[in-house]
Amino acid sequence: MLVLGIETSCDETGVALYDASRGLLAHRLFSQIALHAEYGGVVPELASRDHIRKLLPLIDEVIVDAGVTAQDIDAVAYTKGPGLIGALLVGACTGRALALGWGVPAIGVHHMEGHLLAPQLEAAPPDYPFVALLVSGGHTQLIEVKALGEYTLLGESLDDAAGEAFDKAAKMLDLDYPGGPRLAVLAEGGQADRFRFPRPMCDRPGLDFSFSGLKTFTLNTVTKHAQTDGLPDDQTCSDIAYAFQEAVADTLVIKCRRALEQTGLKRLVVAGGVSANTRLREKLEIALSKIGANVFYARHEFCTDNGAMIAYAGCQRLLADQQEPLQVTVRPRWPMTELQGLGVS
Repeated sequence: MLVLGIETSCDETGVALYDASRGLLAHRLFSQIALHAEYGGVVPELASRDHIRKLLPLIDEVIVDAGVTAQDIDAVAYTKGPGLIGALLVGACTGRALALGWGVPAIGVHHMEGHLLAPQLEAAPPDYPFVALLVSGGHTQLIEVKALGEYTLLGESLDDAAGEAFDKAAKMLDLDYPGGPRLAVLAEGGQADRFRFPRPMCDRPGLDFSFSGLKTFTLNTVTKHAQTDGLPDDQTCSDIAYAFQEAVADTLVIKCRRALEQTGLKRLVVAGGVSANTRLREKLEIALSKIGANVFYARHEFCTDNGAMIAYAGCQRLLADQQEPLQVTVRPRWPMTELQGLGVS
């Protein structure tokens, strides 16, 4: 089965072709970072318009890259949610229209299930069951994954996601959009022993997260050390970035280790944009080695939104004979726990 995957949930247009027997054949991604940088964040209407401009050319390019024709495609998978409603509708309408024209089935995919399954595209994918940390700009969740589609929510952020916290802390330091990766770069020059920020909700039981207090602590530190231009000196900015990143990474690591111990599992999957953070990976490797657990990631290009993960996730559900009605529907808010289990392990 050859599946065309379409991802348009936010500010990246992703397209891929995945074959059930041959694996990933081709993928393309167009990022809208330059478009939204002027505004310091994603403008939904501009995102939708850019998806319209880029999606069909990217599909043509992927078909050529894979050395196939449109007539070879057996199904279309598109991101159904969660995400920006306008952006989701671009991918859903395009995917449904192409599938109707080609006479093949189409299926809507949960964006976060795509991220969760992205490590399955690697040469040594994790076996089921495992614990998954889904950590991105919009989500921070710990999920017990018993099998494909069988998910139990263990904990989640009660306010901002970790990626949002990174971006807001970056704005406090006057870093350009996207702030999270730029803050990580700034943190490389920070001094380890100058500031210590709180590790929120780690002094109490449970697996939920909260980053609002950490953001306030960061803002107070920036304000306290600000100079006449409203910002601390360069070294202090680096020190603050370092302390902030350490606090977020430590918090995530503590909760991941706690989730593994609670479930008795020894495999952790970390997915989503923040999973590319080098410091988080370093800390996870050290912490999990102490309890005999292994951690799995997608390759860096598949940590952020992409069409490959949507094509793969859609293919698995189509192979399990999951079907959907013909009408176009999207779900800007969509809990993963509502997904249908497929009994695949």
